[in-house]
Amino acid sequence: MFEQPIPTLRRDGEVVHVLDQTLLPFRTETVALRTLAEAAHAIRSMQVRGAPLIGATAAFGVALALADEGADDATLAHALATLGATRPTAVNLHWALERMRLALQPLPPPARVEAAWAEAEAIRADDTATCDAIGRHGVRLIREIAARRPGPVRLMTHCNAGWLATCGAGTALAPVYAAQAEGIAVEVLVSETRPRNQGLLTAWELRAAGVPHVLIADNAAGLLLMRHEVDLVITGADRIAANGDTANKVGTYLKALAARVAEVPFHIAAPHSTLDFACADGAAIPIEDRGADEVLHVRGEAADGATAELALAPAGTRAANPAFDLTPAALITGIVTERGIARPGELARLYPEQAR
Repeated sequence: MFEQPIPTLRRDGEVVHVLDQTLLPFRTETVALRTLAEAAHAIRSMQVRGAPLIGATAAFGVALALADEGADDATLAHALATLGATRPTAVNLHWALERMRLALQPLPPPARVEAAWAEAEAIRADDTATCDAIGRHGVRLIREIAARRPGPVRLMTHCNAGWLATCGAGTALAPVYAAQAEGIAVEVLVSETRPRNQGLLTAWELRAAGVPHVLIADNAAGLLLMRHEVDLVITGADRIAANGDTANKVGTYLKALAARVAEVPFHIAAPHSTLDFACADGAAIPIEDRGADEVLHVRGEAADGATAELALAPAGTRAANPAFDLTPAALITGIVTERGIARPGELARLYPEQAR
């Protein structure tokens, strides 16, 4: 089982420690969460990010709320509503909160705090095991390419869907780590992923793991695919509709379009908690808008080692910042889950209990 070099989330009594991802890749620090408000801020501000990790953090946020404020019905309802309002697109958040509600609501208040911690821990353990299973299934895609030709398998990804985004090995990068464990040579093409540059997080964790990688400008992806310098594309997902339409970090759709024209396989890797069978298609998925500041400013490290935020455009410049886009099912070769790889329209076959 994959072991995270630094836990993205860990509990110490009635305190939850999370890796502060707003400081990466320049500083590695954790932040302590003691209250509902702190947990909600961590999700909203992207101190924690990645759909599976957001869900797990929300579950622990419910436990923090009940331990800190009391476990009556009103406190539980307030915690669920507060955390549910933090990020609209990632369905793992709402999946985790619904799981907490179902586990806690029937219980008498005195029994809820202990049960909340136990259910949150179960959600974290579930994600860890799920990531490992995604890696076992997804590595087959890499193995098949490696068997056909010499040299490293060239895999392109977008945003960060590695261990930083989960409680385990990650989703899109889980097959990469599984391939590394098997001794299969892989080179990862890492899209920078403006405006928050989550590709830098992917490069940071791949470097730490000793996985060869190249950081590329977002707009270089199409050219590399056209030149057949990419063997396959694997990205994560924040929500997958019943028909396979997928919401992921903005820029994913453009890679899927370019991959289709270049005849390069394009796969999504995601756990069961990312599937939303209540959502018929992508048109029903809400797309978060994070405001202009993220587009108009950039954070980096100066020559003296200090981090600083710089303006990229004059004050008053208008900017659009949709955080996600929608990739139609027709552009997706397959979806890698912990139960296997399915074509987008066949997810119900793998998850009949969720599709009901």
